[in-house]
Amino acid sequence: MFDRRLVQHFDWLMLVFVLCICALGLLNLYSAGYNRTPAAANPLYLKQLYWLGVGLLLMFLMVLYDYRHLEKAALMLFVLSLGLLVGVMVFGKMVSGSRRWLVLGPITFQPSEVTKIAMVLLLARYFHRRHRPDPLRFKDLLAPLGLVLAPVAIIAKQPDLGSAMLVFLTATSIMLFVGVHWRTLATSAAAMVVAAPLAWHFLRDYQKQRLLTFLDPEKDPLGAGYHIIQSKIAVGSGQFWGKGFLHGTQSQLYFLPEQHTDFVFSVFAEEWGFVGSALLVLLYMGVTLFGLNVARTSKDRFGQLLAVGVTALIFWQIFINLCMVTGLLPVVGIPLPLFSYGGSSFIVTWLAVGILLNIRMRRFLPGDEIF
Repeated sequence: MFDRRLVQHFDWLMLVFVLCICALGLLNLYSAGYNRTPAAANPLYLKQLYWLGVGLLLMFLMVLYDYRHLEKAALMLFVLSLGLLVGVMVFGKMVSGSRRWLVLGPITFQPSEVTKIAMVLLLARYFHRRHRPDPLRFKDLLAPLGLVLAPVAIIAKQPDLGSAMLVFLTATSIMLFVGVHWRTLATSAAAMVVAAPLAWHFLRDYQKQRLLTFLDPEKDPLGAGYHIIQSKIAVGSGQFWGKGFLHGTQSQLYFLPEQHTDFVFSVFAEEWGFVGSALLVLLYMGVTLFGLNVARTSKDRFGQLLAVGVTALIFWQIFINLCMVTGLLPVVGIPLPLFSYGGSSFIVTWLAVGILLNIRMRRFLPGDEIF
């Protein structure tokens, strides 16, 4: 039963921040598709507006559901997400050499997006039920690492190295928050350094090419390095004030590829400049700080771990995408949350926002004691 007292504790400021990001994203998608959408097709910003309505509905439904019940459903949701990932490998839709999408009637979605939330729920449940005051050692991490590496391996096989890396980084953030012994950290870091050269042999040719292009994009400016070079030109040419809405030359003259998905920030930076980019980053910073504050004020450990995981999931997507389009990281195909076009990522991010608002609202109600 929904407690009406929760309404007065709803954090409207957080919702305003998220809606501002979505509004800027819709304007940007309008510009990215300006004079490029065929007359018979629906513009991308209208499709994104539809997903915004669906996302808001699911967010409010998530708010009505007590997040503490998610702990009981975490294992079932995780198993279901693994089943969907396996289903993608067998029945998935092949696009540009990758099998990442599952088609269910009129709906096409990426199960890897659902897996991100399911993994956060499972780790929050695991560490909540196995709470211990001492820092985690390697033997304590074997079980949770096994749970994480299963979906990471399947997602990497699709191949979707960006999403696999995102799942691993989010899981690592939760483990570091719980507390890992410094010797375990040092040993793990050393093992990763040693294993890095070996991992090169397991990468596909296009993944190797992306890493080489990251190191020297000018080596193949019209081929593998084209994306990042054009993106950096777009971001830099915006200068301080930007070229103005619908006046970005890189996007409007079709120099910038994937400008409605992976490189959507490049379109925005060119048209709105440093001022607009700083505003967008501040909005994202506000969402991230809100998530961390939710974790800090949560009244139970499961809620705290869940808030940390959800916030890490949002943060790492923002960080990787912004670094990617500015040439600070290789191109890995991570969308900018609530800004890039795409239904699966958009909906999952709204569910993540709903979880944070849910935890925030229920911190005032009587129940479990503050640990």
